[in-house]
Amino acid sequence: MVARRTDQDGPARDVAGELGGHVVLETADSTPYASVRSRPIPREQRRALGKAMRRKAPPESLGEWSPPADRRDPVDLVAENHRGRIDWLVPVRVGRMAASPYGFLRGTAIVMAHDFAHLPATGITPVIGGDAHFGNFGFYASPERQLVFDINDFDEAHPGAWEWDLRRLCASIWVAGRQQGADEDACTDAVASASASYRNQLWQLFEQPLLSRSFQRLDREQLEALASTTSLRKRIVKASKRARSQTSDRALPRFTETHGSGRRIVEEPPLITRLDDRERESLAEALDRYLLTLAPHWRRVVGGYTLVDMAHKVVGVGSVGLRAYVALLEGSSPDDVIFLQLKQARRSVIAPFVHGDSAWHDHQGQRVVEYQQALQTVSDPLLGWTTVDDRQFYVRQFRNMKGRIRLDEIKPKAMADYAGICGRLLAKGHARTSGASMIVGYLGDSDEVDTALCRFARAYAHQTERDHETLIKAVAGGRVAAEYGI
Repeated sequence: MVARRTDQDGPARDVAGELGGHVVLETADSTPYASVRSRPIPREQRRALGKAMRRKAPPESLGEWSPPADRRDPVDLVAENHRGRIDWLVPVRVGRMAASPYGFLRGTAIVMAHDFAHLPATGITPVIGGDAHFGNFGFYASPERQLVFDINDFDEAHPGAWEWDLRRLCASIWVAGRQQGADEDACTDAVASASASYRNQLWQLFEQPLLSRSFQRLDREQLEALASTTSLRKRIVKASKRARSQTSDRALPRFTETHGSGRRIVEEPPLITRLDDRERESLAEALDRYLLTLAPHWRRVVGGYTLVDMAHKVVGVGSVGLRAYVALLEGSSPDDVIFLQLKQARRSVIAPFVHGDSAWHDHQGQRVVEYQQALQTVSDPLLGWTTVDDRQFYVRQFRNMKGRIRLDEIKPKAMADYAGICGRLLAKGHARTSGASMIVGYLGDSDEVDTALCRFARAYAHQTERDHETLIKAVAGGRVAAEYGI
């Protein structure tokens, strides 16, 4: 039988049930798949459906933000998100979040999810990243080892409201801009650029066949060509050079040492720590099961390597405290190596607010992998998933030419330039999964949504700064513990 598809831009119906104030649009059979035997609704009819959504949630309503009287305490939500994490690493995570308002924003997707659930919603729900902040875009290697630039990190990816991703991106641009010394006019320009690029890119893509949309991608040369400022082009060149050096063979001197007749991963407590024998055995068995989730060719490739060593390695901000491991595999010569990363996957913070409640994915690692492949044009070919001691993980290459354009290196004048590129990539991801025609119908061809999102981003940046101050006071008062500078 021909493989069925996950595109929800085909047959759809308006679901009467509402969760978190959101009426959602889903496939006709309420599953993640649509049958190839179903005739899709004509594109213009779907666009008309999107336009009709403007009556329920007018574009200007996307600019609304004022904290409701019953808004949850952000520190309580952070504590709720810490349940099940490694206790002694939670203060490290709090310290990274408390370091700056932007650090707080990075670690509090759960706070935004609770806030956004009470806002006006269009009801159009493609697969979204769930954590589309300004720093969540970067370089990595395609399967052909070409450097591409796209959305990164998909721990919260889930079907959800497209405007949640756009709201998070716009708010994070304003927070990051203030942190880098940009004035309010520069922040306004950057948010408007992100929103306008999102809108314009969707208009370009919605007219293309579904298959054609799936091949749109941004390589390093195209990225540089899109940059209109000299300073951003310089940052792109610098970041791409760094990314090309991030490979497994170049990581050997940095992360390993010779021990006995072979190599082992170097300890750097508390960020890199060794495992006991039971953990090592459980992880080794989990990696064997991971192989079964790869395509046959890549299963044979990875199966040709031998597991040499493993360690626990702390990464990021949002992921700190969750189980994360790095595994060193060696091929037929000492310099033929692969570093794999196993990251614990938990239920998306988006899931409680979306119809269906992620029931289709029993394995959250599988959810992360499949939605990453849905949102990115090309993905790491070694993406897979596994289970370790009843905890679910996804697996990817640890060193895969990954790199970012550092926000602290972007001058305020170049911020709008870069924000536009991020908005474009977000639109490309949404258009690959579902709802592009309906989103275009809702957006229209004016700047109404751009203006509204500028109002929202400024108001929510204020909220983020207030919430960050609340966390600082909670740390100072002993309500929560923090370890700074780790």
